[in-house]
Amino acid sequence: MKTMDAQEILQCYAEGQRDFSHINLVKVCLSNANLMGTQLIFADLSGANLKHAHLNNAVLKKANLALADMTEVCLIYADLSGADLSGANLMGADLSNADLSGAKLGGADLRKANLSEASLRGADLRGVNLIEANLTDTDFSEADLTGAYISDDAPVNVVNLS
Repeated sequence: MKTMDAQEILQCYAEGQRDFSHINLVKVCLSNANLMGTQLIFADLSGANLKHAHLNNAVLKKANLALADMTEVCLIYADLSGADLSGANLMGADLSNADLSGAKLGGADLRKANLSEASLRGADLRGVNLIEANLTDTDFSEADLTGAYISDDAPVNVVNLS
């Protein structure tokens, strides 16, 4: 697995490269970065700082984002299927229309996150904090919500909880 630092990935992105699959970006600081449409399949971003980053339409299938700081990250229409987001801080993140099917989100902080029309089918949401999250038309079918925190006043119109 090739290792890159923040400067290298941003330079490659600026030069038109979009595929950063199987890249080691452990604890990299990419806050406020624009990486829309990138492929980070199987990338290791554990402990990374992605605060306010723009990753709309990015493909992060099976990526490791455990303990990443993703406060207010923009992941609209992103593919995070099978990704590990255990313990990640996604407070205020925009995950509308994102695919998080089969993702591991145990212990993640999703307070005030926008999960409208997102798919969390079969996701591990044990102990996740969804206080004040927008759950309009969110698909939770086959998801494990054991010990999850969901506020009574959250905008909820859940598609499927079976």
